[in-house]
Amino acid sequence: IILVGMMATTTMRHIGLNSSLLRNTINKTSLYYGATRCISSKDLVVEPILESKLAQCPSKEDLKFGTTFTDRMLTISWNAKNHWGKPQIVPYGDLKISPAASSLHYALQCFEGMKAYKSLSDDSIRLFRPDKNMERLSNSMERLQMPGFDFNRDECLECIKELVRLDKDWIPEGKGYSLYLRPTVIATHPSIDLAPPAELLMYCILSPVGPYFPTGFKPVRLTADPTYVRAWPGGTGGVKIGGNYGPTMKPQANAMARGYSQVLWLWGDEITEVGGMNIFILFQKKDGGKELVTPPLTRDDILPGVTRRSIVELTSSWGEFEVSERFPTMTEVKEAASEGRLLEAFAAGTAAVVFPINGIEHEGIDIDIQATGEVTQRVYDELLGIQYGTIEGPEGWSVLV
Repeated sequence: IILVGMMATTTMRHIGLNSSLLRNTINKTSLYYGATRCISSKDLVVEPILESKLAQCPSKEDLKFGTTFTDRMLTISWNAKNHWGKPQIVPYGDLKISPAASSLHYALQCFEGMKAYKSLSDDSIRLFRPDKNMERLSNSMERLQMPGFDFNRDECLECIKELVRLDKDWIPEGKGYSLYLRPTVIATHPSIDLAPPAELLMYCILSPVGPYFPTGFKPVRLTADPTYVRAWPGGTGGVKIGGNYGPTMKPQANAMARGYSQVLWLWGDEITEVGGMNIFILFQKKDGGKELVTPPLTRDDILPGVTRRSIVELTSSWGEFEVSERFPTMTEVKEAASEGRLLEAFAAGTAAVVFPINGIEHEGIDIDIQATGEVTQRVYDELLGIQYGTIEGPEGWSVLV
C-alpha cells in the first residue's frame, strides 16, 4: 500500500489531481487490507470489581446452562478511525448500544463457544484447542464483511486467558463441569443502511456450566423433518453467526413437542447436522470393515466444529477403521439399519462434547440404533481425558491458561 501510494502521489502531481483525495482513498483501502492498529495484550486494562458475585453462584449440580455469569467480561472496540482499541476487562454488565446498531437489524454478529477446564490431575486450568476457535471467529467476521477480521489471534487469545485467570474461582470442579467462554463480535455502527459496519464490539463473557443435557451422557432420539432446512450450499452454515441459529427454534420446539430431543437436519436426502452440532455415523461396510462418516466442509453448509475436527483426527490415528468425510443419506441409513449394518451414531460439539444417538425418525418410521456404542464411548472418554488433563493428547490440544 505504501509503495502504491508513493507511485500514485507522484502520478497525481504530474496530472494535477488533488493529493488529499488520494490520501483518503489510501486510508480507506488500508482499512480492509491490514494497515490497522492490532489487538495487543500488552495494552490490556483491568478495571477492579467492587464486590464478587461468586457467593451467589448456584451449586454446580444446580447450574442451568448459560444462565450464570462471572464477575468480569472482556471488551475490545473497533472503529474506522482508530481501528482496534485497548482491550479492557471490566465488571460484567449490560451493553449500551444504539437502537440503530446494524447487529440488531441485519444479524451482523458472530460468536464462538469454548471451555476452560479445571484439571482432574493437578490444579491447572486448560483450554481445548483455542487457536481453532480464534481462526473460526476470524472467518465468521470475514464472511460478514466485518473490518478487523484479520486481528492478531494470539494476542486476542492472551486477553481471553487473562480474563479466565481473573475469574478462575468460578470454574466448577469435576468431570462434565467447566467454564463456558463466549467470545462475540457485534456491529455497533448506528446505521440501518445495509452496508458493512464502521464500528464493532468484540467481547467475551464467561459462564460456569455442567453437562449440556440434564440427563448427562445418555442416548437421545432425533427427528429428521425435511420441512425446514438449516443450511445450504453457498450459505453461511460454514461459519458461526447468529443468523444460523434463530430460525432453528421453531423446528426444535416442534421436535420436542413430539418427544424427540433434537432435529436431524437434511439437505434433500443428505444428512448434514444435528441441532447445532456435527454428526458421526458408524457403518459396517458391505464388503467388510467399518466406516465412520461425517459430512464434509466442501460447500459451506457444515460448521467446521473444533470437536468435529478433533474426532476426525483422533479416530484416524487409531487406524482401526476408515474415517470418511462425505454426506451420508437417509436412504443409506435406512438400508444399513435393515441389513444390520448401522452400528452407531453420535453428535459432537463444544457444549455437549459428545452424545450418543439411539434413534432417528424419518417419514413416520423410527430407526433404532445401538447406543451407547464402543466407538462413541471411547471418543467421549478420550476427549474428556485430554480436556481435563488426565490423558496427554496431541501437541497444542490442551493449552494451559
